[in-house]
Amino acid sequence: MNASPVLSKRRGTRVESNERYYRRRAVEERMAAQRAVTETARAWHAKLAEDFAARAAIATTALTA
Repeated sequence: MNASPVLSKRRGTRVESNERYYRRRAVEERMAAQRAVTETARAWHAKLAEDFAARAAIATTALTA
């Protein structure tokens, strides 16, 4: 198993690791929350950011174990 936290090779194409994907999505959702016009949208994007950050933490733990 390739333990690289950045990118892994698969069938000749580069694939983003789960950890990196979840971190990127958490950042994107935090930025979306900042841009959101309504409080409902802001709360939804903030919740998604928290969920993705938690998944990134779990993926990081799995990589280092």
